[in-house]
Formats: sequence, C-alpha cells, structure tokens
Amino acid sequence: MAKQNVSEQFVDILVRAGVKRMYGVVGDSLNPVVDAIRRNRAIDWIQVRHEETAAFAAGAEAQVTGSLAACAGSCGPGNLHLINGLYDAHRSMAPVLALASHIPSSEIGLGYFQETHPELLFQECSHYNEMISNPQQMPRLLQTAIQHAIGRGGVSVVAMPGDIASRPAPDKSVEHALVTSRPTVRPGDAEIDELCRMVDAAKRVTLFCGSGTAGAHAEVMAFAERVKAPVGHALRGKEWIQYDNPYDVGMSGLLGYGAAYEATNECDLLILLGTDFPYNAFLPTDVKIVQVDVRPEHLGRRSQLDLAVWGDVRETLRCLTPRVKAKSDRRFLDRMLKKHADALEGVVKAYTRKVEKHIPIHPEYVASVLDELADDDAVFTVDTGMCNVWAARYLTPNGKRRVIGSFSHGSMANALPQAIGAQFTDRNRQVVSMSGDGGFSMLMGDFLTLVQYDLPVKVVLFNNSSLGMVELEMLVAGLPSFGTTNDNPDFAAVARACGAYGVRVEKPKQLESALKDAFKHQGPALVDIVTDPNALSIPPKISADMVTGFALSASKIVLDGGVGRMVQMARSNLRNVPRP
Repeated sequence: MAKQNVSEQFVDILVRAGVKRMYGVVGDSLNPVVDAIRRNRAIDWIQVRHEETAAFAAGAEAQVTGSLAACAGSCGPGNLHLINGLYDAHRSMAPVLALASHIPSSEIGLGYFQETHPELLFQECSHYNEMISNPQQMPRLLQTAIQHAIGRGGVSVVAMPGDIASRPAPDKSVEHALVTSRPTVRPGDAEIDELCRMVDAAKRVTLFCGSGTAGAHAEVMAFAERVKAPVGHALRGKEWIQYDNPYDVGMSGLLGYGAAYEATNECDLLILLGTDFPYNAFLPTDVKIVQVDVRPEHLGRRSQLDLAVWGDVRETLRCLTPRVKAKSDRRFLDRMLKKHADALEGVVKAYTRKVEKHIPIHPEYVASVLDELADDDAVFTVDTGMCNVWAARYLTPNGKRRVIGSFSHGSMANALPQAIGAQFTDRNRQVVSMSGDGGFSMLMGDFLTLVQYDLPVKVVLFNNSSLGMVELEMLVAGLPSFGTTNDNPDFAAVARACGAYGVRVEKPKQLESALKDAFKHQGPALVDIVTDPNALSIPPKISADMVTGFALSASKIVLDGGVGRMVQMARSNLRNVPRP
C-alpha cells in the first residue's frame, strides 16, 4: 500500500469528522487536496463560481445539519474570497472548517506572487486559525481545528502551503477520537438557586428568546405556563419558538411586530434565553434582567445584568421549572396577548386593501402567497434587506421549516449561496431562496452552480430594481436616495439562458400559478417578480438617530404592511384569555 501524503491524510480526517463535501474553486496550491478528494469516494468536491459562495454554502449546510461542513480557497485571492461567508458562519455559530491553501513554504515572507498572511487575515472570524508549516503537525493540528469548530460553534481555519500538502504524511502520526457533537451545559447550583429566588419574587416575568432556544421549545412553553410569562423573540429565535406558542407576543427589533417591545419593557423581570440580540435600545434599563447563554462571552454585553447564567437553555429550564412556584395571576400575560393581537390587527389592514390588484405587486403579497404554497418542511434562505422584513413577518414556522439568513452578520448576497448548501444536504427537501435583486445580482454567477449540479433550488426574486433597505435608511436620515437604483435585466430570461426554468411575473393574478409551476419543476427555477419599490410606510415621528445601526428606542412598529398568518395565531391565543 502506497504511503499517504499530507493531502490524503487531511481528507481522511475530514471524512472521519463527518464532512460529506467541500465547497470551493480549484487552483494551484489547492490542487493536491482537490486531487485527494477526487480519489476518495466518501467526500465530494463541489465546484462553485466564487469562493464567497463556498463559505456561505458550507455555513448553511452546517446550520441545517448541525454537523461540520468544509470549504476551501487557493492561495492569496482564492482564500481571501472566503472571508465574508466565514464571518457569517462564525457569527451564526455554524461549525465550519476552512482550508486556506498557501504559497510555497520556502517563499513565505518574501513578497511572492499572490502572497497573503491567512493566519492574520482570518483571526477575527475564527476560533482557531493556524498554519501547517511541517508535515509533522498533521494530523494533530487539523484535529484541534475540528474540535474548536464543533466544540465552540464557529469557524476554524487551517492554512497549508501547496508543497506541504504534497509531502509524505508522517509515520506513526497520532490520530485520536474526534469530538463530533457538543455537550449540554448545566448551570451551577448557586445560579439556579438565585434565579429561582428572582422568579418567585417577580410579579411580571417576560421571556425573550433567541436561536439558543433551538431544541428547547417544550421547556420554554412549560416554564412560560408555570410563571404566566409572555414570550417574545428575536429574528433568529422565530423559527424555534413562535410556533405552537399560546404565550407569543411577537418579535422585537427594527423589524419587530406585536407586543414584544411592551412585554420586555413593562415586566419587572426579563429573562433573556439564548439570545445575543444586538439592538440594546430595545431592551429596558429599569427592570431586572437575567441572561441565560451557553457562551459566557455573550453574557452582559448588551445590557446590565442582575444575574448571568452560564448554561444551555434547555438544561437550565429543566433544572429551574420544577423549583419555581407556580403563578396564578395571568393579568400581565393576558394584557400583553391582547396588545399583541390588537397591534397585528392594525397592521394587517394596510396589507389587505386591494392588494391582489396592486401593480407593481406588493412584496407583502408575494411573501404571503409564498408562505401558503411552500412545503411544511421547506428551508428558506433569506437575503439581507427587505427580504428579512418579509421573512420575519410572513413565513410561518411550524417546528419543521428552517429559515436561514445572514441575521447576525448582515451580508448582502447570502440567500442563493446558502440555498446551495442547504439543498446539497437533501435533494428531496424543498429549498427556497428569497432573494432581492441587489443580493442576487451580486453573486448571480453561482446560479450556474444550481444548473451544473441540477440542484432543485427555487429562487423567488423580489425585484424592485432598488436597494430597498438602503433607501429606507437614507429616507429616515433625511437624505435623498442616491446610488440605490438597479438597472436590471429580465432575470427570468437570464435563468433560461443558463439552462434553468425561468418565469417573470408582473401582475398579481399571475403570481400563484407561477410559483406553483416553479415548485413543480424538477430542477432549478427562478421566479422574477416585479415588486413595488414604494412598499414601505414609515411612521411620521421616527427620527434619524432612532434607526442608526438598526437601533430603535421610541417606535415599535417601523415598517407597515401586514404580518400574514401571525394575526391568526394571535387571535387564536387571544381566545384563551379569560373574559371578565
């Protein structure tokens, strides 16, 4: 049996760690690793058109599966292209291993062609970032990188010169059992005791939930019932906590709706569960605040805490709920549920007036129809900008659907690349990219990746020929919109030219049949929907400083235009409120 080289050993370790595919663009220093993948049947090389797509796709795959995903870039410019998608994966706590191949080791530090310093470049968007400068470092360095990515949740970067990748692997190298899943973390008894005391002493408790409540839906509901607490959520918490939730009071933040703001500001104890909600202007300053988070570095960085609890949300609530005294007073909860329903009723009226006849098409109408037609277990990937708004307000979670976006990093052009990664995990699961025309055109080249691999992703393109969210920011700041207009082609014709299914929709009555036909199509499809660029309605009292950095302190509902089926859920929950 021929002796392994470093590249072959590298690939074997990835396979042992559960990596199914590596996304990237081939080239020079990366070629030895790609060739090792070619000869290994347990892993696939996924050729994309831009390395930024590779990183976004790997991050989305990791979020859908919960397992390690991988991407790679060749030396210099190749791996530099990874950085934006890696920032997004890292801030989303998606376990991703990135290979940044490097120039020949003998030339490092001498200004060689395409020379960069990946061990410096990726420092801020990774938990671990080291270079293999000697074959003897394998496999320990790679195993350490994998355990950082999985154990801490985020990115690890391994830089490797092409000549090192081609050398023989060391004899008698140490390969140990790999960590491939994360443990649960239970808080200490002292923290549980103090939290129990604070809950028992509070008359009005509110829960505000983020993505850290994934897998803890039942525990959150049981605790909310025991202490009669309204439950609000951040955008990344929506898919995990809003469904089957009789205590739901909506979402807080600039894109928020309902009574989440009131519930968090009118309680006397606010418990932040698994959220790193960045907009501290929405959080109260005059109530007691407890934060529960599995990552201790998140504790207290958004608001002043009265108690910091380092622990997994599910394990913390399992310890806490049986110990707190059951509350019988529902007055605060019922008042918030009624406020929530009233708020949604008010907004939904603006959306329902003649919307099926409005040309250009209301984007709210598009999102509402999409929500109705999409599969119960669909994966939605959502572009940053106005698509975030429509996803937040119209996509109905049910415990099986997934909604993935650049919700923490806020990058443009994320939806299409993330859809690629999501679809590779399961070709039979419906994946829908909710793309804006600005985001889609930025990485439009990777629509060809859908065609090349015959990935059945459905791109629903909200085409208002503008950067809508940027126009909103300018308008609120008192500035005339400038540099925000896109002169777009017929994207459906572009899709057809690429060899995919493409249809353009300009009238509301065409929408439902166009979406149904696209969803029935076996391969990749694009529905180019011409939407109204003036779909935003802004309250007259909002001022520029209120939305700087998406921070809003005075107004709760910023964007008018409806909330889809959420009003039905609010009405349903309101039926449970006892009548005097």
